[in-house]
Amino acid sequence: MTATANDQRTGRTVAGEELFESLTQFVVVHNGQSRERAERIADQAVAFVVAAATATVPMVPSDDVDLGLHALVLHTKEYADLCHRFAGRFLHHNPKPGGGGRAPEMVAASAQAMKAAGFMVFDDLWTVDGTNLAQCDADCGRPYGQA
Repeated sequence: MTATANDQRTGRTVAGEELFESLTQFVVVHNGQSRERAERIADQAVAFVVAAATATVPMVPSDDVDLGLHALVLHTKEYADLCHRFAGRFLHHNPKPGGGGRAPEMVAASAQAMKAAGFMVFDDLWTVDGTNLAQCDADCGRPYGQA
């Protein structure tokens, strides 16, 4: 596993163990990921949302991180609390069916924004492989969380 560390801030720490465990279990059960991979996906999803709160670039998750993001959004109370805690407002999920694939340069810029926000980034989870055709989260160029 390749990780780039700034100050070792993690999504796991931000989420707290109860939410982190629930997200991990969701990704294992609903997405068929191994526990170790699901933990890394959950970590990156939380870090993504926190970084999106202040990012100056449109935030687009990778195919892998999107699995954790969807798990997080489905934890509605905890997701809303996280948004209000870090962004001061609710960050809306922006699906856009049929909008084409994720732009690799936007995904890469999102990972860079997370690094700039001080988060550990698992580089191997930030890929676009073309197999995930569910379009959401700023595929239309809107920053994540904007209506």
